[in-house]
This record gives sequence, structure tokens and C-alpha cells, in this order.
Amino acid sequence: MSKRIAVFPGSFDPLTNGHLDIIERASHMFDQLIVAVGTNTGKRPLFSVEEKIDMIQAVTANLPNVSVETISGLTVTFMHEHHATFLIRGLRNDQDFNYERDIANMNRTLAEDVESVFLLAKPENAQISSSILKEIVHFDGDVSAFVPAVVWTHLQEKRQQERQEKN
Repeated sequence: MSKRIAVFPGSFDPLTNGHLDIIERASHMFDQLIVAVGTNTGKRPLFSVEEKIDMIQAVTANLPNVSVETISGLTVTFMHEHHATFLIRGLRNDQDFNYERDIANMNRTLAEDVESVFLLAKPENAQISSSILKEIVHFDGDVSAFVPAVVWTHLQEKRQQERQEKN
């Protein structure tokens, strides 16, 4: 019997409690879950890929079947390289669904063996987005309720660096 390997790709800039919830839930559904950390080419990242990997590894250390890797090309290519057939995506709202449905259909066209699995965000995580959180932090807001503690510490450090660079 082959292992059920899933990939959860994203920029995770920063990792939120919503992302972590999806990781935890997916880790119980599959034999192996690979969190694939990439860079959104349409946005300027706050954290380097290495910083994001370190944070994700820290908060998933208690999940033995979860690994964290870098992704730089097509997700379906990465999946084939890792013998994964399930693609995990989190859905917060109907806009996410429409966007993810179109990507799932394209991925299916590129690789018939890839099955997208959509996990609905818990109500308490549905309003969380990395972009919104970064904006709040930029204006010195507290987002500690929406991110793991290690991420909150890194966000505060980034904000402090940003202030020092302005002075």
C-alpha cells in the first residue's frame, strides 16, 4: 500500500493560526504532509524563505509526519518529485473557493493524478489573511491572537527593524 502524501503550498508570509489549523487537520488525514514554502511573485515578502521555514518547523515540531520544504516551480512538478498526489488548500470564503477551483482545474489539466482537497477555515480563522496582518503590524497593531507565538515574536522584530531603518 502506497503512502498518502499531501502538499500544502503557500507563501506563509507570515504563517497564521488559519494556516496552522489547516496543517494540523491535514496531518491527521495523510501519512505525510509537506508544507511547501514559496514566494508570491506578486508581493514583496516580509520574511525570507529560510525565516518562514524556521518558523513553520518550530510550530509543527509536534507533528511527526509534517515536513517543510522550499518550492520554486510549478506545484504539480514539486508534487511529482515528492510522489504526492493530494494538494491541500484552505478556503476562507467564496472568493477563495472560486480562485482555488480554477487553480485545481488547471492543476488537474497539467497533472491528472493530482487531487485537490479543500479544507474550510474554522469560523475564528475565516477573516485572517497574511496581507491584512502585515498591514496591522506595520501600523503597530497587535496581531498576537492570529498567529503562533513564535511568529508574533518575529513580526515584532521585523517591525523594530523597520523603525530603525526609518531613523
